[in-house]
Amino acid sequence: MKLQNKNFWQKLNKPFFCLAPMADVTDYAFRQIIAKYSRHGKINGGPDVFWTEFVSADGLAHPEARKKLIIDLKFSKNEHPIVAQIFGSNPKNIKNAVKLCAKLGFDGIDINMGCPDRSIEKQRSGAASMRDPKLAIDIIRAAKEGAGNLPVSVKTRIGYNKNEIDTWIPELLKEDIVALTVHLRTRKEMSLVPAHWDLMPKIVELRNKINKNILIIGNGDVVDLTDAKEKIKKYGCDGVMIGRGIFGNPWLFDGKRKTTPTIKEKLKVLIEHTKLFEKKLGKEKNFAIMKKHYKAYCNGFDGAKELRVKLMEAENAKQIEKLINEFLNL
Repeated sequence: MKLQNKNFWQKLNKPFFCLAPMADVTDYAFRQIIAKYSRHGKINGGPDVFWTEFVSADGLAHPEARKKLIIDLKFSKNEHPIVAQIFGSNPKNIKNAVKLCAKLGFDGIDINMGCPDRSIEKQRSGAASMRDPKLAIDIIRAAKEGAGNLPVSVKTRIGYNKNEIDTWIPELLKEDIVALTVHLRTRKEMSLVPAHWDLMPKIVELRNKINKNILIIGNGDVVDLTDAKEKIKKYGCDGVMIGRGIFGNPWLFDGKRKTTPTIKEKLKVLIEHTKLFEKKLGKEKNFAIMKKHYKAYCNGFDGAKELRVKLMEAENAKQIEKLINEFLNL
């Protein structure tokens, strides 16, 4: 696959909006649904940048594990620009994983230094990176070595147990990355408190002092495009990354849509999403992954709870379609 753009970040119009990488959520099937219903060209909105789910660099380094993980790096031409997100604590494996992503045709590489999952932290990765800045820098440099001309970015948090933006953020900015996404909570806070958007101006100030060329992306509690635009205007970041707001709402990035999707529309897309997942990912991924989407698609209307209960018991796309059609009296 041919490399699309060696540094697409420089060509993005500001403000820009990104789809957050979420494990077992923003997989190939869901991104294709988002691309269809929410991205009709830059004039009409849509995510300006797609992200993959995060993938283990250590896993990609081993042939057998790579066979299972490569599905997480699947994408299509309608998703460009798309960034592959990886994690790991072995610089050699990071470098080789980045080389693989470059060969696959990704537009950029992002290093996850914010995931609070315990299993990831045990690998000295994700949020654990904040506790070992020296290793974090080695990881970034290894990624840049493997990337060649491919741009490297980082996604992190404001600190581990407390606000550490005065010490942690500058370490990252000194490495001349192309973009820095900051989830505006500490690792300790997880998502249990409101995101600290009031800290964003300080992060932007640090960027301006250290490297004005680095793009700053805010993340946390952004519900829709209107909210994203307001936060950018108020707090001064270059772009916003939207995560949980996309659940059950693949139309989120469609800036031209004036009406709220009807119940029928949502449920029809639920069927389409399920069929696509089963067709493209069903051999590699557990069907149960789809069920977290059903909670979001089936919400806020009469009979939603009862329908959700039935959907949770379904085992394949055929059963899902039957249940939805019965609900809609089709």
